[in-house]
This record gives sequence, C-alpha cells and structure tokens, in this order.
Amino acid sequence: MEFFGILLVIVIVFTFNGFKIAQEYERSVVFRLGRYQGLKGPGLYWIIPLVEWQKKVDMRTKTVTVERQETITKDSVTVKISAVLWYKIVDPQKAIIAVENYGDAVYQIALTTLRNIIGQHVLDEVLKSRDTINQTLRQIVDETTEAWGIKIEMVEMKDVEIPSSMQRVMAMEAEAIREKRARLIKAEAEFEASQKLADASKIIAENPLALELRRMQMVQEVGADHNTTTIIMLPSDMVTLAGSLTNYLDKQNKG
Repeated sequence: MEFFGILLVIVIVFTFNGFKIAQEYERSVVFRLGRYQGLKGPGLYWIIPLVEWQKKVDMRTKTVTVERQETITKDSVTVKISAVLWYKIVDPQKAIIAVENYGDAVYQIALTTLRNIIGQHVLDEVLKSRDTINQTLRQIVDETTEAWGIKIEMVEMKDVEIPSSMQRVMAMEAEAIREKRARLIKAEAEFEASQKLADASKIIAENPLALELRRMQMVQEVGADHNTTTIIMLPSDMVTLAGSLTNYLDKQNKG
C-alpha cells in the first residue's frame, strides 16, 4: 500500500512537472529525444518530462547596436561608423535549429556587411545618401538571415565620424561653394540692372526731355540735405525754354 502511495506521488509530480507556460510574445520549440517535435504556446501547455525538452524564443522586435568601427571608403577616407539594427524572429524553428546563436549571428553579419557597403561608396555618398545605404544594408542582411527565420525590420547608421583634417577640407569646400553662389547671384543682379539701364537709355534717346526731368529729380534729391551747396549746370535750351515760359506767364498776368 505504501508503495502505491509513493508511486502515485511520483506520477502526480511527474505529470505536473510537464506543465509549462509561455507568454504571449513567446514560443517554445519542443524536442523529443533530440528530434524536433513542434511549437508550443502561448499560454499553458504540457510536454513529456525527461523525454521532451523545450527552448523558448522571444518573438518581440530586438535592437542590436553595431559598435563603432573603422572602415575605409571607396575614395580612401578612414571613417568611424556605428549603426543600429532592428529584427524579429518569424520562424522559431529555424532560429533554434539553423543557427547556434541567432543574436550573435545577426550582429556579426550586420557588422561585416556595414563595413563592405561603406567600402563601396565615396565619402560624399556616405554623408548624403544615408537612406539609400541603410536600405541596401537592410536588404543584404535580411537575405542572409532569412534562412535563420529572422526578419530585419530596419537598419540605421547612427554616427559617422570623419578625421579632423577631412573636416577642415570639407569646411573649406563648403565655404568655396557658398562664395561661388554669392558671386553668381551678384553677377545676375548686375546683369539685370544693366538690362534696366539699357532699356532706360533707349527711352531717353527717344525723348531727350526725359533726361532733363530725371536730372531735375536728382537735383531735388540732392537738395534734400540742407547742409549742402549744389551747383547746377543746365543746357542752354532748358534756360531758353524756362525764359520763354516766364515771359508767357507774365503776359498772361498783365492781360
């Protein structure tokens, strides 16, 4: 009787020991005597103790920081680049069976791929075309990790550090570009001004009196300053015209 009691306790302990719980974001890869049996979870499930064992896999998106590393661009510039990678497991079976440590594997493939891609681009492309490089990097890494049941969601280059000597050269180049742009704008303004002057000269040539009116306007502008003495030289026809106009006004007043 005592034997059956002990056996019953063993059976109960054995049975309850097989109950497992997986969280909503977890899946359990179950093996039976070393052979893949299937997936369990989420929630409560039961495996055969001593015969079956499990390996839980977190299905949530994971973040991997690719440490800063030195690499050489296509135009032989040494840069230090770090990146961040986001991935998630879409096939737990492959993630456990196809690769020993999927976390280290993803990190190493991202590290080497980043170095290779930077070596295929010049420095200007690395600085200005980050989105394109990030997309290319994501595609290459994703193609490799697909066999491991892993989906690469996004890759972003975090920091790009260039040598101080190259920073000075780039600053000088940027300054030269800005100076060139300023000179072009000034030249365009002078060209437009010359066109306006040419149009004005044509109008004045057709109507000489307009030149004299402009001259009188300039005299008025100069005379606005009360502390200046202005000497005006008028052409003889303007003096004659002014005298005739005065005589005409006098006759009108006397009449």
